[in-house]
Amino acid sequence: LYNANNPLVGGLSTNIDTPSAATGTMGIIDTALEKINQQRSKLGAVSNRLNHTVNNLTNMSANLSAARGGIEDADFALETTELAKNQILQQASTAMLAQANASKQNVLGLLRS
Repeated sequence: LYNANNPLVGGLSTNIDTPSAATGTMGIIDTALEKINQQRSKLGAVSNRLNHTVNNLTNMSANLSAARGGIEDADFALETTELAKNQILQQASTAMLAQANASKQNVLGLLRS
């Protein structure tokens, strides 16, 4: 950051007794104002970056809250029903496989006898 206690600024003595002294003082004031404007520009850029970061973090927080809500708000009755249905389908599938294998064994047994 800029040191505002710079002797050029902090130790400014204004002398406007003569036209040339007033012109010199105006030059010093112009230089000081230019440095102030440069610092304001730098601080504005930092402020914009901080605002962007705050907005980005706010959006991330909102998105995480929405995702978390979707996970936490699951319909347990529906999910339990789906689980039971899938378990029944799996058991039926296993039973059909067992029956198909048993049928093959029965056919082989008949052919051997």
